Amino acid sequence: MDETTPPTIDDVLAHLRDSLDDLRLSTTEKRELAALLEASRADEEALRRVRNVAFDLVRSQLGGGDAVMARLGWLERVSKVLDLARTPTATEVPTEAWFSPGDDCREAVRRALRRARAEVCICVFTISDDRISEAILETHRRGVSVRILTDNDKRYDAGSDIDRLRRAGIPIAEDSSPAHMHHKFALYDGRVLHTGSFNWTRSASRANEENLLQTGDPAAVAPFADRFERLWRRFAG
Repeated sequence: MDETTPPTIDDVLAHLRDSLDDLRLSTTEKRELAALLEASRADEEALRRVRNVAFDLVRSQLGGGDAVMARLGWLERVSKVLDLARTPTATEVPTEAWFSPGDDCREAVRRALRRARAEVCICVFTISDDRISEAILETHRRGVSVRILTDNDKRYDAGSDIDRLRRAGIPIAEDSSPAHMHHKFALYDGRVLHTGSFNWTRSASRANEENLLQTGDPAAVAPFADRFERLWRRFAG
């Protein structure tokens, strides 16, 4: 392909066929696929075509046993890349602020959870608002990867939903140090950041003076994502 010619969906499909040869979608191949999709400016119809071809590729090669699982794993990762391609770019994520008392902060969190397509990383002091917990569970049930970092002492508070979320199969890491995991931030699909004082509790919406800020600015998203991964490595082991 001429370097001056933008890629087409056919180029995306060729990349898919090549990546299936070794039955895995490596990190490099994943990034290349995302870049091709962005450069080709794929619309909804084009993304559906790519998804359908991905399914057809796997269906034509199913052989049973480990080979089937490997191909299905490949397909799952392709699907997540396609979902990410449908989420807003950083420049399309509106910068907004919400305040409590009131429902605005809680509803902003629930909306972001419903819109997530591939991954949600939550780092909060505690979670005890059932309405937020239900939104987290629904996100998990849709196949979105959800990870939660929280404080170990707060799981024993009355109304804490941490054990309930863990029993549902959501990976949870707890700060077991003498200090507290006092962060309140969440990342959605690696592109949207929520941060502020807002605790994911009923009292935060009902009575407290709290704030929640949303941004898609990479200069803000990147360090929070890095911090989450550092904390996850520290406490999830």
